[in-house]
Amino acid sequence: MAIVSAEKFVQAARDNGYAVGGFNTNNLEWTQAILRAAEAKQAPVLIQTSMGAAKYMGGYKLCKVLIEELVESMGITVPVAIHLDHGHYNDALECISVGYTSVMFDGSHLPVEENLEKAAKVVEFAHANGVSVEAEVGTIGGEEDGIIGDGELAPIEDAKAMVATGIDFLAAGIGNIHGPYPENWSGLHLDHLQKLTEAVPSFPIVLHGGSGIPDDQIQEAIKLGVAKVNVNTECQIAFANATRKFVAEYEANEAEYDQKKLFDPRKFLKPGFEAITEAVEERIDVFGSANKA
Repeated sequence: MAIVSAEKFVQAARDNGYAVGGFNTNNLEWTQAILRAAEAKQAPVLIQTSMGAAKYMGGYKLCKVLIEELVESMGITVPVAIHLDHGHYNDALECISVGYTSVMFDGSHLPVEENLEKAAKVVEFAHANGVSVEAEVGTIGGEEDGIIGDGELAPIEDAKAMVATGIDFLAAGIGNIHGPYPENWSGLHLDHLQKLTEAVPSFPIVLHGGSGIPDDQIQEAIKLGVAKVNVNTECQIAFANATRKFVAEYEANEAEYDQKKLFDPRKFLKPGFEAITEAVEERIDVFGSANKA
């Protein structure tokens, strides 16, 4: 099935009580690691680029071609959406133009009416090009590409108005944050999520900041209507920890290691990328999307 728009498989997740993963990538090997996990688990997946990661990787067009070519060269058979994560208005339009199959317009930092107006314009352009659209009301806590959110609960009326713009799935704050969760975090506001899903019945909700939320809370959120869970920090931590472990083991016993492993990036970074694949596979199992391709 390969590269597709995301609305059908996200809606299928909502209708059938599981969630698909939106996993952020940072380079070629990161993308390979996510794709290997999705194929092994036979799970639909969104490969996401933030604005910052796309700039780091060489721009949206290069990101789109990279993901597309890897899907083909790796023989990936599961549905894969190329998704912009937390995109400003112009970035969302650019990604649609260069061939992304799904975009998130994040106007949560704007006045509500402007957020709704721009979301509607993104929807019009996206749907004319067969591209799915995610948008956000309220703000997700933490920082994502310069957009700083305090972590408010999404106003129900704003959520209903955003859904009315024609978007395909909705990101809404329910106490979740980007990045590591502090020790005093009070957990997801599942009662607010229930009110939200009752206001927009059967509509797919997106849970941002999926790294660090206890599995039982994620699964309860899925039961209440979350159909897409975003993961980034967890993969970054897995990569960093595995790479540090490799270096520590090498330094402790250099004589038994292949010297090339210290400077050949294909060897030096391999444990880190394998750790990403393991992390993605584990998240897919938690979300319930294995064998849903």
